[in-house]
Amino acid sequence: MMVPALFAQAPAAPAASADANKIILTVGDQKFTAAQWDEFISSLPTQYQQAARGAGKRQFAEQIVQLKLLAISAGKNKLDDTAEVKRQLEFARENILAGAMYTRMQDSVKVDDAAIEKYYNEHKGDYESLKARHILIRVKGAPMPATAGKPELSDEEALAKAQEIRKKILAGEDFAKLAQSESDDSGSGAQGGSLGEFKKGMMVPPFEQAAFAAKVGDISEPVKTPFGYHIIKVEAHDTKSLADAKSDIAAKLKPELARAEVENLRKNATVQMDDAYFGPAQPAGMPAMAK
Repeated sequence: MMVPALFAQAPAAPAASADANKIILTVGDQKFTAAQWDEFISSLPTQYQQAARGAGKRQFAEQIVQLKLLAISAGKNKLDDTAEVKRQLEFARENILAGAMYTRMQDSVKVDDAAIEKYYNEHKGDYESLKARHILIRVKGAPMPATAGKPELSDEEALAKAQEIRKKILAGEDFAKLAQSESDDSGSGAQGGSLGEFKKGMMVPPFEQAAFAAKVGDISEPVKTPFGYHIIKVEAHDTKSLADAKSDIAAKLKPELARAEVENLRKNATVQMDDAYFGPAQPAGMPAMAK
């Protein structure tokens, strides 16, 4: 029986604290002190820990009571002696052990500095970010609603308007004020065209390419996307250093190294499978059940 994931919808529980040795839950002959309950919760998967310690902790405890009562009843009825349940218990035991071993592999595997630097150099774009503003001049047929009260513009008309606005900015008019009055992106327009901070992969490709290629402070030529023509002003262009990215990269590489250890276990083990029964061999990898 699985504890259902419905606790986030429960009403807020009052804050409570208990002496570590105080018995806070009794189910039949089983008793939990506050300390034992906390240890039990800490051993559960993260999503259950959040439920058990959040607004729905009373509901969670009720579910545990139900689970234990059913388990006690199953024991009294000797269900754990049946062949089917024994097989399920053994499978559950092995699955838990496999998951624990895989977690230990990830936690203990060492990622050398050369591998981290190689990954960083190959994915440096992932560590770049921009702060930029834009003014959008929508073209007729764009996949966004037209601005109320404004005429729909052909491609040529939208381009001409974008070029005219760019000239005004270069002549000294305020970018943010023009974005508020002229941009067809009402969301960013109300913020003076501000798009906040974004990374590669968050914008449509033509916009992204132009924005990341621009120099800080420059006013781009009109950039065509399916939405229309954009005038872009980059206000900051930052790249996280290797030193700052090191821990993030190590965390990314650890699962890959752990999977390599699992593959080595497979290579060094004596395993024979009947291809005629199971089908041809598949690429080696960590079974989903133990991840």
